[in-house]
Amino acid sequence: MVAIRTGEFLHEGHRLVFDEYGQGERPLILLPGLLLPRSMHRPLALELAERGNRVVVLDPLGHGDSDRPFDMTQYSFVLFAEQVIGLMDHLGLEEAVVGGTSLGANIVLETLVAAPERVRGAVIEMPVLDNALLGCALAFTPLLVGVTFGKPITGALAALARRLPRTGNHLIDVGLDWASLDPGPSGAYLQGLFFGRIAPPRSERIKVETPSLVIGHPRDPIHPFSDAGHLVEEMPHARMIEASWIGELRFTPKRLTGEIASFVDEVWATTQPRRGSASTRRRAGAAARRSAG
Repeated sequence: MVAIRTGEFLHEGHRLVFDEYGQGERPLILLPGLLLPRSMHRPLALELAERGNRVVVLDPLGHGDSDRPFDMTQYSFVLFAEQVIGLMDHLGLEEAVVGGTSLGANIVLETLVAAPERVRGAVIEMPVLDNALLGCALAFTPLLVGVTFGKPITGALAALARRLPRTGNHLIDVGLDWASLDPGPSGAYLQGLFFGRIAPPRSERIKVETPSLVIGHPRDPIHPFSDAGHLVEEMPHARMIEASWIGELRFTPKRLTGEIASFVDEVWATTQPRRGSASTRRRAGAAARRSAG
């Protein structure tokens, strides 16, 4: 039986909550999708913990049980990546495999750019890149309008969802938790994401040397398979796994879970050189020159 431990820490004055599954010397951090709670990854976390990994699932700011400030400037993929690095610092992790779905996938990309030396490997499911912009606008603009201008209605629906008993069905309960969120902070959250950068630009992605497993979904307008394909072409150590459909990892997860577990085994079994972003290397070189002078 895998023990689940819940913890929290402060990052830039905000409380962030996480769950830990299992223990050991192979940390793996998982990140949820847009406004979804960390519990969305519970089945995957349990399975990977059973296979000898220490799995940590984070509620980024605005998600689940973490703080939800009513301030759009507090929400961006760059800031979410800083929270991942803060989690690693809090847990004393020098490096970890980092994985995420949808919004979580883009947080992984920002973490790869911000601190490549801290990421042993990356699991990127349903990245949202250039080809997704129209689909995302069509899907999430009504949601943004609803939680911002229709707050009396969406607030009443959220209050109703909070009162509904949880069913014990994992996916239904995750959906109820998502529907229970106060629409005020959700509106600020969506505005922050819409007006910030969605992902690192191609000029930064092509420099990522971290081993990466990219999971693409066919027939998904919000997460086009072409975005996953372009990412694999851009990142020199990335490879693709094609899901049979958008719900495979949630409803029939055996195959994809096995692929993820094998990838995690592989990256921990491989000796990897220390890596750094180009900007990190430039800063280090400048510091060395100043010291020499």
